[in-house]
Amino acid sequence: MNRKSFLHKSLLSSSLLLVPELAHNTFSAAVGKISMKLAIRDRNQKNICATCGARYASAKTNTDTCPVCQDERQYVGNNGQVWLSYNEVAKGRSIRITQLQPDLYDLKTTPSFAIDQKAHLVISKSGNILWDCIPFLDEQTATYIHSIGGIKAIAISHPHYYSLMAEWANAFDCPIYLHEQDKQWIQDKSEHIRLWKGEKMELWDDIKIVHVAGHFAGSTVLHLPHHGTKSALLTGDSIYVARDRKHVSFMYSYPNLIPLPKQAIELIQKRVEPLAFDSIYGAFEGQVIPSGAKGAFNRSVARYLNIFNV
Repeated sequence: MNRKSFLHKSLLSSSLLLVPELAHNTFSAAVGKISMKLAIRDRNQKNICATCGARYASAKTNTDTCPVCQDERQYVGNNGQVWLSYNEVAKGRSIRITQLQPDLYDLKTTPSFAIDQKAHLVISKSGNILWDCIPFLDEQTATYIHSIGGIKAIAISHPHYYSLMAEWANAFDCPIYLHEQDKQWIQDKSEHIRLWKGEKMELWDDIKIVHVAGHFAGSTVLHLPHHGTKSALLTGDSIYVARDRKHVSFMYSYPNLIPLPKQAIELIQKRVEPLAFDSIYGAFEGQVIPSGAKGAFNRSVARYLNIFNV
């Protein structure tokens, strides 16, 4: 399937697609343009971890370890430490783009790779935001995103999703906002990285990044007060949507099933309680609470805290 057919099918067949005529118009604008050329650094250098997708600044061998995967929140894959080049990751892969709301898209590498998280592209009148990142970027996707306004800033919830952030920022010439408490996890330094501190960072159009900690010391969420019917929250892994989509979870490690302490959940509650939101979008397939999300958050916090009070 060529890229034109792929994007058309991806956008127009989604059950979450709210305005197919908008998707069709923006898609047509994108495919009518000349493909954007990407200047990916060191395409053949083995510097991307096959398990977590983090890109490192220098070439690696299989005797090198990935600090992200060695950490107790992550794990080393069944085949041991494996390093791949960008060209190896890119072989046979593309990016699926799905419109979730008129002004919100998700992007997912396909076939799946590494952690297999999604990124979200937030469309806003004063500039678009990429929330979280994926370990792959191709010219067709870059061209499409440029056709709908490009990216004014990248904001990432926590280090597991730093992935190919430096190359995304190079392609769109935009800053990457990371909380300073996670600076030790930056593996691929970039002039685009902007460390911030404190409880929140105001962006534009009333959008803000909120520091909630928990999963990582610098974990954040993105509050979108004008997206959806009653505003939305993009959560990464800081607030993890449960399979029943009626609750959320708070964990120090999800794959290794390490819970957060009571104090960490109380801090998340304190930072999120002032935010108005009706929907939550998580980092993986099916992780959407389309309405009533604030109630689901409050019920889930109460359920966790009740366990500590037993």
